[in-house]
Amino acid sequence: MGSRQVSTTWQGKRVTVAGLGVSGMPVARVLNGLGAVVTAVNEGTDERSRSQAAELEAQGITVRLGDGDTLPEGTELVVTTPGWRPDKPLFAAAAEAGVPVWGDVELAWRLRDLDGRTPAPWLAVTGTNGKTTTTRMLASILEAAGLRTAAAGNIGVSLLDVVLGETEYDVLAVELSSYQLHWAPSLRAHSAAVLNLAPDHLDWHGSMEAYAADKGRAYEGNTVACVYNAEDKATEHLVREADVEEGCRAIGFTLATPGPSQLGVVDGILVDRAFVQNRQKNAQELAEVADVNPPAPHNIANALAAAALARAFGVEPKAVRDGLRAFRPDAHRIEHVADVAEVAYVDDSKATNTHAAEASLAAYDPIVWIAGGLAKGASFDELVQRSAKRLRGVVLIGAERHLIAEALARHAPEVPVVDLDRTDTGAMSAAVREAAGLARPGDTVLLAPACASMDMFANYNKRGEAFAEAVRDLTAGRA
Repeated sequence: MGSRQVSTTWQGKRVTVAGLGVSGMPVARVLNGLGAVVTAVNEGTDERSRSQAAELEAQGITVRLGDGDTLPEGTELVVTTPGWRPDKPLFAAAAEAGVPVWGDVELAWRLRDLDGRTPAPWLAVTGTNGKTTTTRMLASILEAAGLRTAAAGNIGVSLLDVVLGETEYDVLAVELSSYQLHWAPSLRAHSAAVLNLAPDHLDWHGSMEAYAADKGRAYEGNTVACVYNAEDKATEHLVREADVEEGCRAIGFTLATPGPSQLGVVDGILVDRAFVQNRQKNAQELAEVADVNPPAPHNIANALAAAALARAFGVEPKAVRDGLRAFRPDAHRIEHVADVAEVAYVDDSKATNTHAAEASLAAYDPIVWIAGGLAKGASFDELVQRSAKRLRGVVLIGAERHLIAEALARHAPEVPVVDLDRTDTGAMSAAVREAAGLARPGDTVLLAPACASMDMFANYNKRGEAFAEAVRDLTAGRA
């Protein structure tokens, strides 16, 4: 925190931090630095947890491992990491004692003007899929406009570190998960976008209604624009339900020709009919579809959402174009790995749910699809129904691949399916070889698992790396 002033508000305040890990560690350190009396509780007792506990204890923070259910005596505030479910006994105990529960985003929001400086406005991005890409696109556009900015939040950069750091920003591009929004009741963004809504994390939220309501919190108190997906009516409904500042506008984005107060696509051009004079008649060119990398339909939608938030902040059209041209997607997000024998191999290991996989499958035709893993309670019938005509063949891997196999048998019985009864990491190499055998020149072999990776891999990154390595073996003739 450098030379920034310490508020007396926190001196001696007894705060319980629920969970260690990526979010809990900076929360505990920051609160301790502000003079709070911090107790960190964590369910795990593994080696990593013990190491993190030792690090905090060396700073004078009390840590309690192996008991995440009991509220420490005298607690005045609980700050939780995003992964802790709302039905935890700790939170029930806090509610009974009248103790507020915040998340790390709420804490960052409350501390953003700690030293009296004018805090940077937040442009918030949430949705079931596309959050990270859209947030990074937005930051690239803001940078192209000459603004001091950072992409932070669920993107892997702590908002606490950003708002309490020495750099003064003009504006922040903030990715927010449904978990973070659940625990952020005071958040009031300059503008926010909900990109899409599809069933996800329902075990955490309890229902689709609760999940959608938490996503909708991104719109609460917006001052300039609520950006919604015109092709996903659920996001528009969230705008209608939101309590926003007077004069805040609803701004839609669409892959079709935009109406007034929308951004969309006309003849391969991204256009703005929202932030222009006489939007009933006029449209402003922003960029070409070819400026979006990669120009898959769902990624163009991401670009339009990012552009809408940037335009809401007053960014000029040229910066939208330059920012999109400069943007490079993260690894394992519809990433072209190689062409082998006139077949394209594409890694979308980040497609960990059916909604993301459907968007990925919509970008190619014909496809040999590699799928499977941990289903997280998902149903695959709609995904298979909508994508069946694009499928040349399917290779299934992972612990719950039978769920996809059953959906294929019901809705695409004519599509050849290779069911690999393996969950070891070497299964990916076998899957790529099988896919290569099914593919014809002009096809795309697409890894879009529609499932989580933890049955076979540490994370989706490792899964994507295994796919890319297997493709490289094909190119080298080692497969």
